[in-house]
Amino acid sequence: MQIRGEGPGDAAAVRRVNEAAFAGSADADIVDALRAAGAVTLSLVAEDEGELVGHILFSPVTIDGVEASVVGLAPMAVAPSRQRAGIGGALIRAALDRLAAAGHAAVVVVGHPAYYPRFGFKPAADFGLRWEHGHDEAFFALELRPGALDQAGGVVRYRPEVA
Repeated sequence: MQIRGEGPGDAAAVRRVNEAAFAGSADADIVDALRAAGAVTLSLVAEDEGELVGHILFSPVTIDGVEASVVGLAPMAVAPSRQRAGIGGALIRAALDRLAAAGHAAVVVVGHPAYYPRFGFKPAADFGLRWEHGHDEAFFALELRPGALDQAGGVVRYRPEVA
């Protein structure tokens, strides 16, 4: 399996993976809208034997309306037939490495409370952060630079395409 940046010819396959993983088009529509708005910070795909089997995307977020060097993970998708095989974890680890190398301070995600902590994510409330839509028990943050969120408390908003 290879993890690489999303290329110009990947859009249709990325859409198919997101539609299959989420049993609908809502998340695929988010990806398309972020791409069209030029609001993709990082988009990676997992490819196995020429088939796209996973996708992860990050876009800018604001904290109390102020742009920060913080990005939001949404969405991450793995083809249903390939789930629980480590593809999602590989995408997350590769993305976090690239985001840190690019100088981003932190990542936030709304996700499963049993999944994201294994990658170092902590409850966002520990940093004084809340998601604009609540669900604080499923809202997590990860500092890519130690101390990056020490003074960051406030309400986090994803781009309007994500909402």
